[in-house]
Amino acid sequence: MNLLYDTFDSPIGALTVAGDSQGIHHILFENNRYDAKGRAQWQRDANAMREARTQLLQYLRGERSGFALPLAPHGTAFQLRVWKALADIPFGETWSYVQLARHIGHPTASRAVGAANGRNPLPIVLPCHRVIGSSGALTGFGGGLETKAALLELESRTQPLFA
Repeated sequence: MNLLYDTFDSPIGALTVAGDSQGIHHILFENNRYDAKGRAQWQRDANAMREARTQLLQYLRGERSGFALPLAPHGTAFQLRVWKALADIPFGETWSYVQLARHIGHPTASRAVGAANGRNPLPIVLPCHRVIGSSGALTGFGGGLETKAALLELESRTQPLFA
């Protein structure tokens, strides 16, 4: 897949955003748990990712609580269902994996939901950082637990400016 991308500095480290005319396919952290396939073929184009960069930086400065970006994640039907449901978790709130599994109509699939959540190619925009363990503990996150904690802290002290 021949994608355009940009990498830019942010308050949580360098972010890479990649997409094409269909929408954004990937948001990667500096130390991402999983790398994106075909990344060596991507072409750098800051202008193509300008709106995504703007909205992500607004969010990280506490100026935005939601995103208006075309998204084009690729995954299994189950993964896509989980990733779509992440957008239903309200800004500043957290859900457990069990809550997310119930939300998609698979109440016994919390482990499968966790696996899909861990493969979310669009973190922050599809807020997998808002999913925590049933005990309230922070659990795995592709950008690292420090980043997950920072995102949750940002949302806990920020009043939403945009829906």
